[in-house]
Amino acid sequence: MKILYISDVYFPRINGVSTSIRTFVKQMQSLGHEVHLIAPDYAAATEDEGWIKRIPAHNIYFDPEDKLMKWSAAMQKLPELRRENYDLIHVHTPFVAHYLGLRLARELNVPCVETYHTFFEDYLHHYLPWIPKLMARGIARMISKRQCNAVDAIVAPSAPMLSVLRAYGVKAAAEVIATGLQEHSFKEADGEAFRIKYGIPLDRPMLLFVGRVAFEKNIGFLLEMTKVLLERHPQALLVVAGQGPAEKSLHQQAKALALDSNIKFIGYLDRNTELNACYQAADIFVFSSKSETQGLVLLEAMAQGTPVVAIAELGTASILVEGQGALIAPDHIEGFAEKVHQLLKYPQDRYELGKAALVYASENWTAKLQAERMLNFYHHLKSGQQENKQQMRFAASLAKSKQVNVEF
Repeated sequence: MKILYISDVYFPRINGVSTSIRTFVKQMQSLGHEVHLIAPDYAAATEDEGWIKRIPAHNIYFDPEDKLMKWSAAMQKLPELRRENYDLIHVHTPFVAHYLGLRLARELNVPCVETYHTFFEDYLHHYLPWIPKLMARGIARMISKRQCNAVDAIVAPSAPMLSVLRAYGVKAAAEVIATGLQEHSFKEADGEAFRIKYGIPLDRPMLLFVGRVAFEKNIGFLLEMTKVLLERHPQALLVVAGQGPAEKSLHQQAKALALDSNIKFIGYLDRNTELNACYQAADIFVFSSKSETQGLVLLEAMAQGTPVVAIAELGTASILVEGQGALIAPDHIEGFAEKVHQLLKYPQDRYELGKAALVYASENWTAKLQAERMLNFYHHLKSGQQENKQQMRFAASLAKSKQVNVEF
């Protein structure tokens, strides 16, 4: 197949959508399919620009990490895109990319699919704080319903996320297809070298969070949990790997909780050189976000044999299985801290849970498996469109023949 992806974000902008796109594209390319991507121009090349059509973009004043593609510049690509003869368009974000995808699908007469990556109901009020939270949730639901019903089909990263969309009133055809793990996620890494590089003693209990440092990730919960944990594990260290708009607030919270010596912010890590080693270095991966549509970082940690303690809500509920590499924690600080304490107290249990994590990730969550499911979904939509066209041609032909008979 020949597929056109469209997204308002992609590398060098680091987030889950960028990772998901790259994961699917690499697998589809390895399976012999051709995929192109329309994405904003960040004025910084990445390692895989050959299949990307960059669009000039504006800055967004309330979100300096992101860009907004220029509609007119994107539409100038239309003659070039017509010549490509795409089979399908797949949209990954709900901003310019969504409306561009609808327009191009109509112009090119191909199906339009959209993945609902982000739980905007629990997201929007953090970035538009002047709008009351309840109103922001209502707006997010309304826009999500309208946009999802405008495309031919929806991909949800998890079953709970699809249930939320159905509750909004989304009627479009849908499939649950998660982002899988690429082979490099399972590559062995040197956790000891990572600890030495960042000045973390080899025997110090290390908890890890990896992800965008954003308010909706609920990282403040982990700081409060760490404060409670220190009563029994005074040397415990929480490492936060990532960057984002909540950094300043979290630094202030850490200072207020007197966690300066028990927390380390290390910024973004290169996925190809350091991230696996970071996961490997940790004793426990901790995660308290309640707005994930999937939670890929949980699987990445498991792929390195690192056990997980996390709240199972929305997308993470479809990943986490108690005892299969993870302990499911309650949504309160003391209960979460107790789960972490148990794994730190009993190293053998932690080791066994880590082994189970690797088996679980490798048997259930590979990128190849998920890409094949996505391609099957594409083929189903494409064949359905062709059947509809045949039915429309038959109906038109029948109507014409009736008209001829009447005139005769």
